[in-house]
Amino acid sequence: MALIYIVEDDQNIREIESFALKNSGYQVQGFECAKDFYHQLAEKTPDCILLDIMLPDMDGFEVCRRIRAGNSKIGIIMLTARTQEMDKVTGFMTGADDYVTKPFSPAELTARIDALYRRIGGDMMDDGEIQQPPFVLNTRKRTLEKNGQRIKLTQVEYAIMKMFMENPGKALSREEILKFVWGENYLGELKIVDVNIRRLRVKIEDEPTSPAFITPIWGYGYKWEF
Repeated sequence: MALIYIVEDDQNIREIESFALKNSGYQVQGFECAKDFYHQLAEKTPDCILLDIMLPDMDGFEVCRRIRAGNSKIGIIMLTARTQEMDKVTGFMTGADDYVTKPFSPAELTARIDALYRRIGGDMMDDGEIQQPPFVLNTRKRTLEKNGQRIKLTQVEYAIMKMFMENPGKALSREEILKFVWGENYLGELKIVDVNIRRLRVKIEDEPTSPAFITPIWGYGYKWEF
């Protein structure tokens, strides 16, 4: 299982990132400052680091520069609220592989990590598949098959499907789904969850009006029946 370190001083953001990545099958460890991160880095090297620029004890650019001085293989994604182009250029020049601007959705963050490892030839997942017949979700290719037939999904539908298949039999609230797929800072209405699940049912259910896989929990959310 791939190991990801999150270096982020905002506890709420750190917890959201950790929740999303754990749900995607990653091992995650978080740090609120560079000092704690360096201590653990000396003990164990991660596969990827999510690194905030604005840390309380050290500039994230300097942290990235020091990491690259000692290890050229670790994937590094910079996370920041800064939007200036020069900040992005600085991040790449210090050795970052990618740069994500806050606010972002957990689904986007997971996609960025997957894309990073495809580029550098890494292996994020143990086997790359979640098999729950008749469904097979390929987490490397980000595809879904039912009875061997490919089902075309949007990125949002894929993120919802992945959350369901990684939590079989578990009741998931609309709020949990919204936070995971659209992110903490999404300002739209909760019904967007219902709209996308209706669309997903049309694609995966034999009888969308009488769902056998994505079942409703009235007044709460949904459950993946497997």
